Amino acid sequence: MPPSETLVAGPATAAVRGIAQMAMFAALVAVLGQPFAIPVVAGVPITLQTLGVMLAGAILGPWRGAGAMVLLHALVVAGLPLLAQGSGGLGVYAGPTAGFALGWIPAALVVGALTQWRWPLAWWRTALSVALGGIGVIYACGIPVMAYQLGLTLPQATAATAAFLPGDLAKAVIAVLITHALVKAYPAPFSWARRRGAPAR
Repeated sequence: MPPSETLVAGPATAAVRGIAQMAMFAALVAVLGQPFAIPVVAGVPITLQTLGVMLAGAILGPWRGAGAMVLLHALVVAGLPLLAQGSGGLGVYAGPTAGFALGWIPAALVVGALTQWRWPLAWWRTALSVALGGIGVIYACGIPVMAYQLGLTLPQATAATAAFLPGDLAKAVIAVLITHALVKAYPAPFSWARRRGAPAR
């Protein structure tokens, strides 16, 4: 193959791979919301979907991780039943769960940016990223919307979300373990971090 064709094929192959990875993690998050949704606060459910969000950011990096969540929401808007308990369509964005679901986009971005800040990945940075992005960012987006939709004050809505915290902390631990197990077994998806390389000494 001539050098010019190689240069064209490389970025094209990377783009196809990136789209496939985003589609895979969008599907993962959708699947994690189907059999495991347990309504807790006025219909706002506990699901495993935030685990998928954490993994999308940590493994794919900020842009592909967030892109996976954008893709998921685009499919939901189109009417596919991909959110918790098979919900979909524009109507889901008028309910108390809307802020939490939309928060997946910035959450994956933050998780990816912090986790893959440098290569090799650091356990402490991954743990910090899934806590700040996978929990903090999602709560910051979800609590105000839930408060508005349910007629609660922000302190009341914040207190109501305490039921979610133990499960989210457990999911954060699982996300860290899976991420670092995958780093050792198959580091290819961590391309954003590997391009950044190790810090200068």
